[in-house]
Amino acid sequence: MSTVAGLKQALPYLRLYSGKVFVIKLGGEIMAEEETLDQLAIQLSLLYQLNIHVVVVHGGGPQASELARNLGIRVEMVNGRRVTDARTLDVAKMVFNGKLNTDILANLSRHQVPAVGLSGVDSGLISAVRRPVKNILDRETGKRIKVNFGFVGDIESVDPSILNHLISGSYVPVISAMAGDEDGHVYNINADTVAAEISVVLKATKLILLTPIVGVLQDPTDRGSLISQLQLKDLDNFLQGSVKGGMSVKLEACRRAIEGGVPRAHIISGLEQDSLLSEIFTNEGCGTLIEA
Repeated sequence: MSTVAGLKQALPYLRLYSGKVFVIKLGGEIMAEEETLDQLAIQLSLLYQLNIHVVVVHGGGPQASELARNLGIRVEMVNGRRVTDARTLDVAKMVFNGKLNTDILANLSRHQVPAVGLSGVDSGLISAVRRPVKNILDRETGKRIKVNFGFVGDIESVDPSILNHLISGSYVPVISAMAGDEDGHVYNINADTVAAEISVVLKATKLILLTPIVGVLQDPTDRGSLISQLQLKDLDNFLQGSVKGGMSVKLEACRRAIEGGVPRAHIISGLEQDSLLSEIFTNEGCGTLIEA
């Protein structure tokens, strides 16, 4: 597509999205390579220059798992969610709030985006309670198991005051997926879940989840089976079918966002060249769009 033709196709979207809030979640795989993170920062910079209010939420699961293994700490995942004992919580603090948040800020700064790093603990942004021991269905084995997730929190409320303050000052919030409670305890929260809740409370126009795969696949082993569009009513079929692990958490996050009033949620690859811009500003898109 020529540059002029591309601009013409993008024009209606530019008019539609100016001044709107997009919540964009970065998976840890997207931050693993400096070049990939830099290319993403360029795309985020363009959105910022187009007067789209970007709010970034990030995880860092692969990096946390790598550090945990290097420290001799067992990594345990259930249905795509991390079991977090006290040592694993310390790892999460170091990786999420330390290295990864700083790396994102540095790349955005390189492309003239004034960004501010914070976690859900800052200014009471996210209040959570410790997740109780649960009997759940393990989607990998099909069996019910009893799980103590440890220092994993369930979100009780989100106070957007600090985010509204930053957005009104033309800053881009970059949020690591941690939360606190009224007694000063800190909890690990799944970043997809955090992004969904923040998108609801900010009345975002879009929730966009950037992953290492192209989107929702009809056949998880076939990259060519991408489903470009889904409706809310279709999600249960996938969650009860072939979708497992991290993708099931992403679909649940999209459902929460849409049921909470966010018009559209997207699951796209953050590893593909210009995928974020393609999904937002072209008719074809490049991943999976989910809407009511």
